[in-house]
Amino acid sequence: MKNINKFLIVFLTGMFVVSCDENLDINTDPNFPEEINAGLALTSAEGALASVVGGELMNLGGFYAQYHTQSPSAGQYENIDSYNLNTTYANTPWTILYAGVLNDLKYVTEESTADGDTATLLMAEVLRGYTFHYLVDLFGDVPYTEALQEGNITPVVTPGEEVYADIIAKIDAAVSAYEANPTEAQVGNQDVIFDSDMDKWIQFANTLKLRMYLRMAYTPQANPTAVTALIAEGNFITEDVRFDLFTASANKRNPFYEVFLSQTGLGDINHIASNSITGFYNQNGDPRLEAAFRPGTGGIFASIEQGTGNDFNNTAVAYARPNIGPTTPVFLMTVSESNFLQAEALIRYSGGAGAKAKYDAGVTASFATYSQYFGLTGESADDYIGAGDVYEYQPGGAVEETVRQVIIQKWAALAYVNNIEAYIEATRTKFPEVVTTGTEDYAEGNRIPSAISILPGTTIPSILFYPDDEVTRNPNITQHSTLTENVWWDQKPE
Repeated sequence: MKNINKFLIVFLTGMFVVSCDENLDINTDPNFPEEINAGLALTSAEGALASVVGGELMNLGGFYAQYHTQSPSAGQYENIDSYNLNTTYANTPWTILYAGVLNDLKYVTEESTADGDTATLLMAEVLRGYTFHYLVDLFGDVPYTEALQEGNITPVVTPGEEVYADIIAKIDAAVSAYEANPTEAQVGNQDVIFDSDMDKWIQFANTLKLRMYLRMAYTPQANPTAVTALIAEGNFITEDVRFDLFTASANKRNPFYEVFLSQTGLGDINHIASNSITGFYNQNGDPRLEAAFRPGTGGIFASIEQGTGNDFNNTAVAYARPNIGPTTPVFLMTVSESNFLQAEALIRYSGGAGAKAKYDAGVTASFATYSQYFGLTGESADDYIGAGDVYEYQPGGAVEETVRQVIIQKWAALAYVNNIEAYIEATRTKFPEVVTTGTEDYAEGNRIPSAISILPGTTIPSILFYPDDEVTRNPNITQHSTLTENVWWDQKPE
């Protein structure tokens, strides 16, 4: 965690320099601006969010989605691979998300409201919603209604379903306010995600809402009417939502690379490919294997069963390892995911009409993302989704059977793009299934229990412990009794 803190401090300082360079003179210290403004706060929030989603959550999600496992001859992350996280694990990401991201966004909201800047207010609300929905997805009920109130260090927790409902309501209100009075965003290019292009921010808002509505699919709060209205409008992202303000300089590189892979961090010695994902890619002849991973010794994409690193004496270099470089973007959401969300919605709520086109578009967009940012070469998606091809969409089965095709392809598309999203979606849908070791069919997409799991049977954690720092000082937070408790939307029968 110390490495994460170092990366964040130095990287955000660098962002302040980039954001402010046009206004500096030789008598100004760029590392300590005299006055913060909404633009600087927005840039800081976006960078801090990327540092968590693309750093610690990329690491965690990779173990739980079974993209990577702990390598032989190293043991830095055996606590994650064995599902043995303690109550100190989340101290740093929790603090960054609340004291960093959300606190900065609160300032942006206050300033943009005071200035009548409906455009910047919309950006802040979308990012606020994105941050809080992940907090709920990972921790369950969290401080929300009383969070970030000055002088209140013991905020009550708000039930996750109420947080979700309020997020959607606030995003809707912000979109309506902007559309009623569209202003030019005062933050300009200090928005480093979309450069203050409000059409793209509205598309992001709609796609985030679709993701959240589908999180509710197995709950009484499922809202087919709202989903079908979004689908009918069809105004979703047309480019990947990414943070890519990285350089090849130390402490300004992609957070997963900086902290987990670079030789100045913990070293490229811990993460090797899991058979769960490489088996899927290999047995389906999928070239995304060579985009998601770098080869090991001799150019071979070797991998092992989840959690079996202690059974071998090799080092990580013998195996395929995550293909994340110093300037690889952090992806908050992709066009591929958007299309898979739409496909699932059409299967669930519209009898499947139009789902095939969205499924095909999801696979195609995944190949495009891996091609643009991960060096994918070779066949196009068309070679995999046509009639008789290995990923041909098969309509007409039971809803869950048909949805499974979509989720498996989403899982295949999220490796090192957004690992934590893959894990959360697997928790929601139970796809890829976790099956008893020895019964897996990797070609179809399966996970197995980690060989060093401390949990019984095929159980994988479904929640994180609250940070012990937070529980110690806030009597309104009661620690989870186990990592197998469910967050509010995790209601699919198993």
